[in-house]
Amino acid sequence: MAAAGSYFFYFMLYSFLGWVLEGSYQLYTAGTFRKEGFLKGPFKPMYGLAPVLLLACKDLGWPLPLLLVLALLVPSAVEYASGWLLKTLFRKQWWDYSAMPYQLQGHICLRFSLYWWGLSAACLFGLQPLAGWLYRLVQPVWNWTAPGFMLLFAADLLWTWRTRRSGQTELEPSEG
Repeated sequence: MAAAGSYFFYFMLYSFLGWVLEGSYQLYTAGTFRKEGFLKGPFKPMYGLAPVLLLACKDLGWPLPLLLVLALLVPSAVEYASGWLLKTLFRKQWWDYSAMPYQLQGHICLRFSLYWWGLSAACLFGLQPLAGWLYRLVQPVWNWTAPGFMLLFAADLLWTWRTRRSGQTELEPSEG
């Protein structure tokens, strides 16, 4: 079973890779890498949380068929809960699937849930072995730098919370 430090490493890594993935998708579909996100820094926490939850299930020895079902359900549940929470707290919807078929309150839709399913399975069984190797490589440094990453992430979260709750709507060009 993985230690909390390794799970935090994977959360940060996958949150950053999610930011890269969304930026790349935005570049492909809209011609610009920048896409407004909830946080100001280069993190998409939904992309960090879903893989960590799936990894925890895998580390617990859950069977492959169940992991494959969870690879569909967990990211969709995280996306739905995140969308609902952000809309409830900030009265803003960062993504909207309502025009797509088989959607639920615009927060999730079948098409993207199937994308997340494929990405989650690829992440869990393809990318995670590389991430595990990377963690083992940087673990001695990570053990003493993780608190700094935690502070940076918390500062980004608190600053974003404060500016968004105060009604400030103007965004910086680096946001996304």
